[in-house]
Amino acid sequence: MPNLALKIEDLTVAYHSKPVLWDVDMSVPEGVLLAIVGPNGAGKSTLIKAALDLIPRAAGDVRFFGQPYRAVRHQIGYVPQRGTVDWDFPTTVLNVVMMGLYDKVGWIRRVGKRERQLAMEALEQVSMTEFADRQISQLSGGQQQRTFLARALVQDAQLYFMDEPFAAVDAVTERAIVAILRQLRSRGKTVLVVHHDLQTVPEYFDWVTLLNVEVIANGAVGEVFNVENLSRAYGGKMTVFDNQTTAFTTELSDVKPNNAP
Repeated sequence: MPNLALKIEDLTVAYHSKPVLWDVDMSVPEGVLLAIVGPNGAGKSTLIKAALDLIPRAAGDVRFFGQPYRAVRHQIGYVPQRGTVDWDFPTTVLNVVMMGLYDKVGWIRRVGKRERQLAMEALEQVSMTEFADRQISQLSGGQQQRTFLARALVQDAQLYFMDEPFAAVDAVTERAIVAILRQLRSRGKTVLVVHHDLQTVPEYFDWVTLLNVEVIANGAVGEVFNVENLSRAYGGKMTVFDNQTTAFTTELSDVKPNNAP
């Protein structure tokens, strides 16, 4: 379908012959903010990495705007988990952001004034211009997350994948990230976010995928983010804390992935 930003069919990923994702089908329309939620070990980060050809697939097909990834990679932005990055690498915040432009300018040609201007504009969006010349090893966790968000923004992509962008950030940074995500949606962009806080799903997102090795439910928050589907995804007790927003919290001691012993 031409109005789908992402379509995944029959995706299976296995580590050492053990399925981490099994027969995943998923359709994401353009222009939505989507949360990928599920218990630990559900395969949330694996789903993103497999879609982006960062890890091999055992089976399945992934299409972005109807095309394979290699054909539209310049339209895709990716913010990895902060903990997977070598923050001791000797480079500055500005250089990290400009890396987001390499797909457009190439790895051989040096970036010029125009690229620097675009990078500084992206840093301004995330309130990080004063840190442009700072070594990334000197940043706080929230500043690191803002830097990688700026690197994604400078790409001016149509579809963004963000792996736990709210992890270990303060409330101010979280609100700033949410504001940027909403700006992206208002410009017709599509954003997929691996997310853990079930309480904020109805507030932050309009689309959700409930995942536990398999897709439990995928659709508009108002339609699929409910007690039944959450209980199926988490396999534990779900406690309603706000009937007005239909948001939920989990009793973590009772939650295990469906494939856990």
